[in-house]
Amino acid sequence: MLDDTEIHPLFHGAPSSTEFKKLRKRIVRYTREAIEQYGMVPPQTGQKPDKWLVCLSGGKDSYTLLATLYELKWRGLLPVDLIACNLDQGQPGFPATVLPEFLGKMGVPHRIEYQDTYSIVMDKVPAGRTFCALCSRLRRGNLYRIAREEGCSAVVLGHHRDDILETFFMNLFHGGRLATMPPKLVNEEGDLFLYRPLAHVAEADCEKFAKAMNYPIIPCDLCGSQDGLQRQQVKQILDGWEKNSPGRRQVMFRALMNARPSHLLDPKLFDFAGLTLAADTAPHE
Repeated sequence: MLDDTEIHPLFHGAPSSTEFKKLRKRIVRYTREAIEQYGMVPPQTGQKPDKWLVCLSGGKDSYTLLATLYELKWRGLLPVDLIACNLDQGQPGFPATVLPEFLGKMGVPHRIEYQDTYSIVMDKVPAGRTFCALCSRLRRGNLYRIAREEGCSAVVLGHHRDDILETFFMNLFHGGRLATMPPKLVNEEGDLFLYRPLAHVAEADCEKFAKAMNYPIIPCDLCGSQDGLQRQQVKQILDGWEKNSPGRRQVMFRALMNARPSHLLDPKLFDFAGLTLAADTAPHE
């Protein structure tokens, strides 16, 4: 179904190697599986299709997301309208022309929004503390606003399998809860979905893909410059496990899809108090 002779313009200039073709097909397949498995596209009723705001940071993951969604749409496998969006957060030295030029060249409908959240983060976060939490909240609030203004039903993010695993272990180690980034959720206001179609895609595949396509990567210098971040510590732990036992990440990811409340400890998820023995339910003579 995913032939090699016809591809979306976002893939033009792609390597012709068999290895890259397999990589592209794998990413597209996993993305389609996640979209279907988590019900990101509602049944078609003949009405106007849904519209998604695809968030583009300029990192390897968001480029991979954008290209893959357009590949699926171009093949008739994703019946939604797409608009790419970059939120320029006012970081010093941010190359503001890179993404508009790229999106224009590729013929991708887009919106570039400038909001100086960088100054807010620098003002509010004490020296030595990490910026990620506040930066993320400010960014998310602006993206929700933009999605409403553009008539979108969903905000779409480029988080991949490894982001989901790392978040799970961060919550386990530091938050005291079993939780992670869900592939699909509804915002607090209840008027927008948030999707993560790359939920099944490995970070290594995103990196290989973006590098092979020579996309103009924009690094995040705000949080990336800070040492000792919890996420980096968790990533190092997972890297060590993967090195000692290749495939460990995928096994752990499958575990997140195979939860058994009766074998955990949360009485809100399973009625432990209501458990009875077979003899207790048998009729008495």
